[in-house]
Amino acid sequence: MSDSAPVDVSVIIVNWNTREILRQCLRSVFAETQDIGFEVIVIDNASSDNSVEMVRGEFPGVRLIANTKNVGFAAGNNQGMAIASGRYLLLLNSDTIVLDRAIQTTVAFADAHPDTAVVGCRVLNPDRTLQNTCFMFPSVLNWFLFSTYLYKLFPRSRFFGREQMTWWLREDAREVDVVTGCFMLVRGSAITQVGMMDDGFFMYAEETDWCYRFKCRGWKSRFTPDALIIHIGGASAAKLSARRARITNASFARYMFKHWSRPRAYLGMVMMLLFYVVRLLVLWPKQLLKPNERNRQMLENHWTGFKDILGLSGSSSHRLS
Repeated sequence: MSDSAPVDVSVIIVNWNTREILRQCLRSVFAETQDIGFEVIVIDNASSDNSVEMVRGEFPGVRLIANTKNVGFAAGNNQGMAIASGRYLLLLNSDTIVLDRAIQTTVAFADAHPDTAVVGCRVLNPDRTLQNTCFMFPSVLNWFLFSTYLYKLFPRSRFFGREQMTWWLREDAREVDVVTGCFMLVRGSAITQVGMMDDGFFMYAEETDWCYRFKCRGWKSRFTPDALIIHIGGASAAKLSARRARITNASFARYMFKHWSRPRAYLGMVMMLLFYVVRLLVLWPKQLLKPNERNRQMLENHWTGFKDILGLSGSSSHRLS
């Protein structure tokens, strides 16, 4: 793209130690994005796997910010947004592959819906099965249904599957509460009005908070099935090990104490505790009967989360409000 060409979309990718899949993601962006003006911005959160050197050597046209520490997902995206020049800003995970001109398809959809701040697209797993994206805002009821596995027992129920919308096959365009953060096309003028991401969220729940803030200012979030990407999922998060549970707890506690009354937020913390109790009760017998590394890691993660909630619940209103 020439320096004088208008920028329709700024593609912003936050990376932390995902060099090989970041390379794959960047290749797909450049190969599949045509007929619109775009720029690519990569924010590297102090990777130790030579991600920065790879981007500089193989993608010289990419605008690169190399952080000296891991500032988190929200703060990293905010750095990218601060230098972006596009009408739209696409927050794209490094572990995604853009398919069949998905970016310009999503931009065209957003142009056709000027009341929309955020647009998500259809997301596939690496084996091309559907990955359920977009979901409802958190509530005590939604936390309960998610924590107790009822959404898995009755996936086609509009009630039990309401939080993750498990009954919906993602085959039609519709308004949604939350667009999943792996692919979020956001209107620049909406960001000017509402503000960037809350960088108090290190990782997780930042897109939920952002979509809620857009909704409060009268903007809509929408999904289109006409654009497709592959999302590998968990590439950076897996490297966090048991820290992942503590980060998740802190993020959702922050969301609840930010947007809910204190009594409701404390009840939400109880639902989070229930989430870990149910999973520990399921995983422990499975690991005893048939040990494997995946179950062991999940047990470690959930046990860490359970212990963290017991300490976090008494101090969340002070630390996270």
